[in-house]
Amino acid sequence: MVIAIIAVLIGLLLPAVQKVREAAARSQCSNNLKQIGLAIHNYAGTYNGRLPALTSDPTAANTGGYKGGILITLLPFIEQQSLYNFAISNTGNTWDPWTNPPTNNVAVRQTPVKTYQCPSDFTLTNGWSSNQVGGWMGASYGANFQLFGKVRAGGNADAAQYNVANIPDGTSNTVAFAETYAGCNYPCSAQNTGNLWSYPGIDWAWQWQPVIGNSRTFGGGGNQCNWDAVPQNAPTKANCDKARAQSAHSGTTLIAVGDGSIRSISSSVTQVTWSRALTPDDGFVLGSDW
Repeated sequence: MVIAIIAVLIGLLLPAVQKVREAAARSQCSNNLKQIGLAIHNYAGTYNGRLPALTSDPTAANTGGYKGGILITLLPFIEQQSLYNFAISNTGNTWDPWTNPPTNNVAVRQTPVKTYQCPSDFTLTNGWSSNQVGGWMGASYGANFQLFGKVRAGGNADAAQYNVANIPDGTSNTVAFAETYAGCNYPCSAQNTGNLWSYPGIDWAWQWQPVIGNSRTFGGGGNQCNWDAVPQNAPTKANCDKARAQSAHSGTTLIAVGDGSIRSISSSVTQVTWSRALTPDDGFVLGSDW
């Protein structure tokens, strides 16, 4: 009898424990996005209001003197100055700057950055993207191409069209970053893909760039995919669509808005509202579901 009662109590307790753990993971995930949002504004404050480029290139003015993605650029603003310095020590290869790797050292692409990884993202394995274990560490957040990458600025650079002060629709009405899975399948091209925090850019392979709202792909197809489709809520890895934001949290997707605030977007958000929120200059008012 006593054993039966204990079994019942354990059965009642486990769901409560799981809810507490998910609440803690969600809080950490939200805090990560907050840090990324603040990093964007600190970058703008340092560089005369400019927004960081989605992809930097040495040949493109004002995007950084190196090849690398936006999450490399933001490293100094999330207390990762040393890792940033190491990355840009080889301006042509920020993800793996060693020419001849010494023993006991790892490449940038093999270095976990906790701020870029959501505890709820089950496609992460000890920091690795599940489709890139041993190769590249994953990212649980993707940058909005429409905000950070609309201008082809030279070389492989995808740069921002506006600075932080002149976004036509306003910072509070524009998505900056959203949750993504680090490892994802991709229905449009039947490939294993994902989001890799140190990936150098869309020109190298859009399948691995941590990005949402992309309107430009380079090689390998993907042009027929609906990159502004509403976020997926808690899809499996098999059903995950790289073209979309996705969240492991039940019912909502966390996003960082251009003003640095964090919003929880309902799974019932309409396509119209989401598309308008991704686009910084369409002039439309967001719907009541925003």
